[in-house]
Amino acid sequence: MARALWAGPWAGLRAVSHKAATSIKPRVSSLRSAPGRHSPVWRGLASEAGGLRGWTTMPGVNTDNLDDKQVQLLAEMCILVDEGDRETGADSKKNCHLNSNINNGLLHRAFSVFLFNSEEKLLLQQRSDAKITFPGCFTNTCCSHPLHCPRELEENSALGVKRAAQRRLQAELGIPMDQVTPEEMTYLTRIHYKAQSDGVWGEHEIDYILFLQKDVELQPDPNEVKSHRYVSKEELREVLAEALRGEVQITPWFSLIADTFLFDWWDNLQDLKKFMDHTHIHRM
Repeated sequence: MARALWAGPWAGLRAVSHKAATSIKPRVSSLRSAPGRHSPVWRGLASEAGGLRGWTTMPGVNTDNLDDKQVQLLAEMCILVDEGDRETGADSKKNCHLNSNINNGLLHRAFSVFLFNSEEKLLLQQRSDAKITFPGCFTNTCCSHPLHCPRELEENSALGVKRAAQRRLQAELGIPMDQVTPEEMTYLTRIHYKAQSDGVWGEHEIDYILFLQKDVELQPDPNEVKSHRYVSKEELREVLAEALRGEVQITPWFSLIADTFLFDWWDNLQDLKKFMDHTHIHRM
């Protein structure tokens, strides 16, 4: 199976350097948990997010075996929404991704970026083994969450979500922010999906789909991205076939989008306006 992962379209994948990769120790038992609610880090996040409204009860979850940097990110405040994508409050990334809360209906706002180069090839990434949800899985260019702060709560033209995408493209892939401005992103539509990563962690999101075509500079953070590659439509179809055979793993949201809308959008990359739908949320 390991050989199959790097065969075919993945033969040209660019992995992180060995030196950088050795600094990542996924699931290491000695790493500390996220900052407490009364720590300076947490107080700063709470202030930026406008307080802790929407806080849910956090069941006891041991994070000692998780990556230190990824655990610290669990303190970020996500935007809670109802099924109509109306903002209802804020809660920690940790709470938003616990299956125990997801099963009780906790839902947050997210985004998925699909970045194409001038050759109309799509940039894929393989998530780092340090990631808490879906580690090591292949997925679209960037997937993350806007934060519950004024800059990323702005809903006009999905500006807040686009600003969050700009921030995360830099954080994950090292793309300079001036190369991926909100004005260059096309907001197509939203999907609503739910998926478990394991017995503890999962996703339940209303996911904004953002398209962008541009040649950019890349310097991925190995704590976020294990490998990356631009792929053609034919190469992506090979990857999807490999996933069906169990030879590689892909994230559930990417699988859903690829199985439904992606190739139609890709075929019309220069004429995306006809696919823009900001009224409906696709339940998947």
